[in-house]
Amino acid sequence: MRNTTSAIAESPISPAAAEHARIVEAILFAAREPVEERLLAERLPPDIDLGAVLQALRRDYAGRGVVLVKRGSRWAFRTAPDLAWLLTPNAEPVRRLSRAALETLAIIAYHQPVTRAEIEDVRGVSISKGTLDVLLDTGWIRLRGRRRAPGRPVTYGTTVAFLDQFGLEALSDLPGVEDLRGAGLLDGRLPAGFSIPTPSDVDSLGPDEEPLDAADLSMAFPAPEADDDG
Repeated sequence: MRNTTSAIAESPISPAAAEHARIVEAILFAAREPVEERLLAERLPPDIDLGAVLQALRRDYAGRGVVLVKRGSRWAFRTAPDLAWLLTPNAEPVRRLSRAALETLAIIAYHQPVTRAEIEDVRGVSISKGTLDVLLDTGWIRLRGRRRAPGRPVTYGTTVAFLDQFGLEALSDLPGVEDLRGAGLLDGRLPAGFSIPTPSDVDSLGPDEEPLDAADLSMAFPAPEADDDG
């Protein structure tokens, strides 16, 4: 792997910017999870354009064994997609999800923030608590808040781990109708007016949501029960 300082110095950015890129590079290499842009910015002088530094690093790593990827507002180094097969024997086995869990995950991804009742309304059938527990256990979904409605139902949303697992920079990268049709995942004769919602990348609570209670935040989920809803 060539020296990043010299590589960046060859690009049209100043030596000072190259040093800032080295700092960001070191932080990202040491991190086990994608790092929030805010945390990266805290390690640099306040007048530094973090976006320019990240793009310079991204260009420098393009085409190499590892690449710099964006996951929401976080960044991480990951194995180049075309070389992922080399690491497959050493990868941790991915837990197989039931059809019910996969459908629920898709509904949460496209409709978030969404409550359990709203998920059931989209699926047309009820879901067991075990299905949501399994998805929470994967780390791909999270409790967002509570709906400002009778009963204050919990709202669900996806996580950075979800983006990372499926190689997405943002939720807006999820496939649309034409993408799904092209992949053979949708019938060519769709009902009139059929559409797929545009996923929201907004992490903050919406006007119809309120923060979780302390009891929610300390909630310990029990072992997932049998998934009996298909």
